[in-house]
Amino acid sequence: MKKELIKQDFNQVYTIIDIHRTRAFQEINNNSLMIAWNVGGYVSAKIKSSEWGSNVVTELSEYLRTRDPSLKGYGRRNIYMMVKFYETYSSPEFIALCDKLKLNGKLTLPKTTGKNSIVPSEVAQIVQFEIAQIPSLLMQINWTSHQQILNSCKTNEQKIFYILYSRHERLEVKELQRAIKTNAYESVLGSKDFKSSTLKNLYPETSLLLKDTAYLEFLGLPKKYKESRLRKGIVAHMKDFVLELGKDFLFIDEEHQLEVGGKTYKADLLFYHRGLHCLVAIELKTDEFEPSYMGQLEFYLEALDQTEKRSNENPSIGILLCKEANREVVKYALNRSMSPTMVAEYKEKLIPQEVLQRSLEEFIGAISKK
Repeated sequence: MKKELIKQDFNQVYTIIDIHRTRAFQEINNNSLMIAWNVGGYVSAKIKSSEWGSNVVTELSEYLRTRDPSLKGYGRRNIYMMVKFYETYSSPEFIALCDKLKLNGKLTLPKTTGKNSIVPSEVAQIVQFEIAQIPSLLMQINWTSHQQILNSCKTNEQKIFYILYSRHERLEVKELQRAIKTNAYESVLGSKDFKSSTLKNLYPETSLLLKDTAYLEFLGLPKKYKESRLRKGIVAHMKDFVLELGKDFLFIDEEHQLEVGGKTYKADLLFYHRGLHCLVAIELKTDEFEPSYMGQLEFYLEALDQTEKRSNENPSIGILLCKEANREVVKYALNRSMSPTMVAEYKEKLIPQEVLQRSLEEFIGAISKK
């Protein structure tokens, strides 16, 4: 009993450290973004007013390097990135979109001058023109992630999505690059809704956590291959595959054996999802979805729940990963499914990113409840 109390005390100490460390990191990130915003706003105004010519930014970079050799990240290219950062997110188009998505009301920061200013008074005295207020939406991710989004995304809708998605999924820069490359924007917002009613009722958050399209170009699959080749390729590239599924998936086993009625059955892949606190069985099919596949998957889920699910875990989830899936056939098959299941497609090659013309209200509403 004493050991348990001491362990609780230790946990309290760790919590104190973690809270302050998180605040410190956030403060550092906020200051980095404020530097980028204010420098970008200042240089943007100088260029637009024709006070500075095309060579002045290069001269500025050289001056800063000479003035303080310890300064890093202020080369010509980076300074222009700061200008892009400021001009993109202070533009009337971006502000109007935030208004439309009802983001501004939630994300308003204090005014730019005065007692509670987000711009230090000494900066306000130096700057002879007004720098627009930085939306606090931008504070959700770091400067490196912002650069990746600005360089890779064409529309303001995409930029907003990846800022929110990156924060929600706690993506590192490489993971963000992967999400953009595989067009998570279209995959998440353009979901085909291939989920059973039971899955949606038990796990309403799966609309954000489970994607219905996985890009497996990293497998280098031949023109013809068997399910065993697909499974072995996934296991060999498990890190990439897990990034496709989502960060909270933990790989447990391949061809996981389930003993039922004296017979042995094998589930292709078995994972555990930390966020949902449940086992996730994935069945692989190298052809088009067939309704008969659902029976096999549901049988595996029942076996997992009866023999392996722990008392503190939630009901197991089943994902049928097929090469193709007809929307109407899937809908009919899932309408009678009493198990938490979903159908997903995999693509062997990346599809070129296209502008997705649809609203972000549902996505923003879903993550705002977290």
